[in-house]
Amino acid sequence: MKNPALALLGAAACVVLGLVAPLDDYLIKLLMQAATYAIAVLGLTIVLGYTGQISLAQAAFFGIGAYGVALGSTGLGLSFFAALALGTLLAGLFGVLLGGSTLKLGGHYLAMVTISFQEILTLVLTNWVGLTHGPDGVANIPRPTGLVAAPRYLALCLLVLFATAWAVGALKRRPLGLAMQAVRDNELAASVVGVNTYRVKIIAFALSALLGGLGGGLFAGAFRYISPDQFSFDDSVVLLTMALLGGVEAATGSVIGTALLVLLPEWLRFLRQFYLAVYGLAVILIMVFMPAGIWGFLAGLRPRRVAMPQPGGLVLGRAAGEGALLEVVGLAKHFGGLRAVDGVDLRVLAGEVHALIGPNGSGKTTTLNVLSGLYRPTGGSVRLAGREVAGHAPHLLAAAGLGRTFQNIRLFHSLTAFENVLIGAQAAGGAQAAERAAAALDFVGLADRAGAIAASLPYGHQRMVEIARALAGNPALLLLDEPAAGLNLTEKQALGQLLDRLRGLGVTLLLIEHDMDLVEQVADRITVLNFGKRIADGTPAEVLRHPEVVAAYLGEEAGHEFA
Repeated sequence: MKNPALALLGAAACVVLGLVAPLDDYLIKLLMQAATYAIAVLGLTIVLGYTGQISLAQAAFFGIGAYGVALGSTGLGLSFFAALALGTLLAGLFGVLLGGSTLKLGGHYLAMVTISFQEILTLVLTNWVGLTHGPDGVANIPRPTGLVAAPRYLALCLLVLFATAWAVGALKRRPLGLAMQAVRDNELAASVVGVNTYRVKIIAFALSALLGGLGGGLFAGAFRYISPDQFSFDDSVVLLTMALLGGVEAATGSVIGTALLVLLPEWLRFLRQFYLAVYGLAVILIMVFMPAGIWGFLAGLRPRRVAMPQPGGLVLGRAAGEGALLEVVGLAKHFGGLRAVDGVDLRVLAGEVHALIGPNGSGKTTTLNVLSGLYRPTGGSVRLAGREVAGHAPHLLAAAGLGRTFQNIRLFHSLTAFENVLIGAQAAGGAQAAERAAAALDFVGLADRAGAIAASLPYGHQRMVEIARALAGNPALLLLDEPAAGLNLTEKQALGQLLDRLRGLGVTLLLIEHDMDLVEQVADRITVLNFGKRIADGTPAEVLRHPEVVAAYLGEEAGHEFA
């Protein structure tokens, strides 16, 4: 649904189907149910398919939208479309409130909270008789003027469905949609490349609730009667099943799944008393043999196409200046009684490659996690380009010019190599994100693998994609956590050459590495940690023969040559 001409053609087909095609009343009702449900299921595409957040309260938002239309039009005297706007916005507001208070939980905790919200709403709709009319529900809900006839109202529902599906499909390749998928695939990595993960999840939850409310409002006008039992937890499960069945990661899949679950029972009624068993078996078989859903299975049969501009030269625009780019004084990070980092001082000069080494468990990665905002420091000062940044969130540090890679590679595994790098470029801002991403991918020698899914790349290529993603964010200081880990000799040599080229571009590097040959090759200065404390700092020649360093690595008395 990315082609505008195709969108117009589809919209026209919706109108023709509703106004011209000879449909009986029962089929019209089925199609209205499928269309309104599908709009709500598209909300699950955003929150679950794109962002990876579990919501089991979509029927609640669907009900809020429905009651907004019902009570707004029958009780407040609003026009249909004004009541529809009221119900949709009210659902969105509840989505923001629920998401804002619970999205930091995540996982099964989020599922439990959304289930609770669903049950609370059902109780409110049933027992607040003065407002909702209780179990009796609301009848005689008016349709908009000029669209009272069922075929005309069906045309409206189909038109809104098509427009919504087109918008949700287009969102997937927009910066916000890519950020959502980054959060879904690896929230930690998304945060360090500059994505405000909490904000993205709130937006996803709000959009999902808005679409739930929109579908519910249209549902109320379609059937002109609603009651609390139409918006129960069972209905949330049905909506979720529709999304999963068709393919929750694509708008097309959600529409297919909804249509299938609404229409399949009708197609199977000729089996009489056996149709429910066959229906259930069909759903189970699809889920077992097509775990990505029907559309996910079909989409996997064709290669992904990536529109990547011609790569130019990598230009890094941040001026590092002179003197100390990073100044760390008395940095501490305690986990209960464990002093993982204990009063570390560190000074990294602009334009240099500074190595941070030490035995396993010495506090190196914890130091990087504090510097990049993944951990809040227990104490100490961190100044980046003269600005105090200790305790700042990862996405704020990325915006300030700090890039990061991980010892255990953290890519957005379901996205292509180019999309991975593009997310880093978009988070840095500017109008030339695609060009900057293409240049970064070309800089690490992987322009020809731009369209490959990240998870399918060899390990060494994945490492280079992660570095390219960090470079696309235009960092002044790049933190590399054991970039040579898992690489073969040839790949290590290529990495060393890459680090030299980066230094030539003016990127300041803080490098954690166990490969001493690589450290000696690229490092201008080395700091050594042991048991969370700094034990040496200086040039490679000075540090690697320092008695305390030799003892820390070899467990021997001072005086032995470092090896």
